Amino acid sequence: MSDEPDIPVAAEIPDSAAHMTGVDHITLIGSNEADTVAFYRDLLGMPLVLRQPNLDAPDVTHLFFDTGDGRILTFFVEDDRESNPQPQRVGVGGVHHLAFSFDPDDFEEVREALEEAGHRYSVFDRGVFHSLYTRDHNGLTIELAADKFAIPDDRRGEVLALTHQKRVAAGAEYAHEEHMVHALEELDLPVERADLPEAASGSGGL
Repeated sequence: MSDEPDIPVAAEIPDSAAHMTGVDHITLIGSNEADTVAFYRDLLGMPLVLRQPNLDAPDVTHLFFDTGDGRILTFFVEDDRESNPQPQRVGVGGVHHLAFSFDPDDFEEVREALEEAGHRYSVFDRGVFHSLYTRDHNGLTIELAADKFAIPDDRRGEVLALTHQKRVAAGAEYAHEEHMVHALEELDLPVERADLPEAASGSGGL
C-alpha cells in the first residue's frame, strides 16, 4: 500500500470561501426524449417531473428526473439525435459514471429488471456496499449501489470519514465491512447489515 497523501479526510465543514448545501441538479447531453425516458423513468423508476425548452437553446428540450430523494438529474435532448449504446471514451473533465442508490431489499428485482430490459450488467462487492454496473442507451456507465449498512443521510459523511480512519489505521488499501462496523459502533449508530448476495470483489468491466 502506498503512503497516504498529506491531504486530510474529514467530515468537518472546511474553512472555505463558500459552502454548498447539496446537489441541486446535474445536467447531461442526452440523445432523444423517447430513449431517455425509457431508461431513466421506465427502467430505473425516476419520475419525469419537468419538461421545458432549454432556456439557452429553445429548440432543445430539457428533461428533469427526480432521482428518488428530490435531487434532480436533467438532460438536454432533441428528437433527431440517435442513441449510441457503445461505451463512451471519457477524458479529463468528462463524466466517468453516475451512481444511484437503491434499497438493498430490491437487489434481485433490480437485477431482474435489467435482464428483462436487455441491459448487460456486472455485480461487485465494493467493501461497504454492493454495486451493479450497467450502461444507459448512450453508453454512459451507470452504477446502482446498495449500502450494506443503514446510514442516516445526515451522518453519511461522518460515517465515511471515520471508516476511512479505521481503514488507514488497519493498513488496508480499501474500506471493508469491518472498518464501517467499527465506525458505526464508535458513533453509537445501529449496525444493521443488509441481506445482500455474495459477489466478486475488486474491479472489472461490463
